[in-house]
Amino acid sequence: MGVIHNPVLRGFNPDPSILRVGEDYYLATSTFEFHPAVRLHHSTHLVQWEVIGHALDDGFDLRGIPDSGGVWAPSLSYVDGQFWLAYSIVRSMDGDDKDIDNYLTTAPTIHGPWSAPIHLGSRGFDFSFFHDTDGTHWIVGVQWDQRPEHPSFGGLVVEQYLPDQQRTTGSAHLIYREDGLVEGPNLYRIGEWYYLLIAAGGTGWNHSITVARSRTLLGPYLRDPEMAVLTTRDAPGEPLQKAGHGELVQTPAGEWILAHLASRPTLQLGARYSTLGRETCLQKVIFDQDEWPRLAHGGHHAAIDVPVGPANDAPDSPTDGFTDDFASDSIDSRRWSTLRAPLGTAADLRSRPGWLRLHGGHSPASVYDQAMLLTRVEEHRTNVEVVVDADPRSSRESAGLIAWYDRNGWIWLQITWDDENGRHARVVRRDGTITTRSAPVSVPQGPLRLSAELRGPVLTFAVGAADGNPSPVPGTYPAWTLSDDHGPRLRFTGLFLGVRADDLDGRRWTADLTDFRIRFTRP
Repeated sequence: MGVIHNPVLRGFNPDPSILRVGEDYYLATSTFEFHPAVRLHHSTHLVQWEVIGHALDDGFDLRGIPDSGGVWAPSLSYVDGQFWLAYSIVRSMDGDDKDIDNYLTTAPTIHGPWSAPIHLGSRGFDFSFFHDTDGTHWIVGVQWDQRPEHPSFGGLVVEQYLPDQQRTTGSAHLIYREDGLVEGPNLYRIGEWYYLLIAAGGTGWNHSITVARSRTLLGPYLRDPEMAVLTTRDAPGEPLQKAGHGELVQTPAGEWILAHLASRPTLQLGARYSTLGRETCLQKVIFDQDEWPRLAHGGHHAAIDVPVGPANDAPDSPTDGFTDDFASDSIDSRRWSTLRAPLGTAADLRSRPGWLRLHGGHSPASVYDQAMLLTRVEEHRTNVEVVVDADPRSSRESAGLIAWYDRNGWIWLQITWDDENGRHARVVRRDGTITTRSAPVSVPQGPLRLSAELRGPVLTFAVGAADGNPSPVPGTYPAWTLSDDHGPRLRFTGLFLGVRADDLDGRRWTADLTDFRIRFTRP
């Protein structure tokens, strides 16, 4: 048999939506405020996966979206020869209020072209499509309640979608509610039952997947008597934590596979921090004698190794990293992400062949035009380096290598300038509302090689001449603060490494970068 080694999508790849069309499997994952949006993956045997692009790319713009807002919980389905993709855009998330718009886009192939989005209303989030055997189409999702004296998670609702009119009926049916958080719903008709797969307990350490079922679409739905189909809330030592938010897919041989998210935390003084974000895993599912879904290996904890399907020689998905010398005439968006919108004219690959020229942008606090290029961190042991040719002439001009979580969590080795030190390097760090700077580090003239080393909860830096070995920058920096689990804020993304340039005076100052190398060491 083949063996799935979890996570199959490592690093920030949450909220997986899985689909099989013929012999091909597809996975879509959430991207939140990062661009391009809705990451798409492909496999023919579930073991090895590759990024094949994004559904929301050209012309898609999330400027102004808050941290951990943006595109939540995409849902893929396939019917009548078309791929359907439902997704939510969370535009604000302050206190009891959430401004959310839900959309549907379709395409004849997974590669597009994707249609203009159809607005599906703003009831809540985590909307998915259910296509019943009678030819009707339904959306199922969370009903949000903004009233402060009511539970915000108002229950799970279904509403019929009328494709000929490209609208919903406007009348939602409440089909499930329980105390606590229930979200991420997906409906399946298997045999004589309608099964409602539910993400319960929130996205943190209490996360889980539960199920309810009914003989009719509109209920009533009876909850599974077991605590959960999948959870690690009772097992803090398990390697795959926060297990939850899942979807089912059936193989050609009739096996059932559950795609779900989970996190691999690192420890700092005994506390757990999921710096890599929420990742995608696969489990095999069977139905017990009472027709409830159960993990095939028993219990309710996520497994690392999962035997599945016929034997194959494919290695599992993760790579050991990549190198980019920026010799192409375009940025490879399968590897690189930006914030909220494409870089556009801020990125120049032609003026200096073999180099990426970044026109400095807004500060790290901006929700509009930051000049930053990022890639996901896939392992707790990661090394990265890049050559930077930058000649700042002001303390408001900076460029370098950054570890990024969001606008309130980042650690940046930057090349900058001031009257006292001339051109020099510093490590600048943001933690919540507090920004700190290291002492200046002298650097030689000419292009510089910058490097960073991630070792679990800590990060170190080095800098030196481009043609030599960089020297360590004094200090060890807390990478554990770049995680969902640090601080009081709601945070849903993961750790990225990359490059950025700031020009806070807006004078079109530029920095050139090349020879970007990132290496992941797997456990």
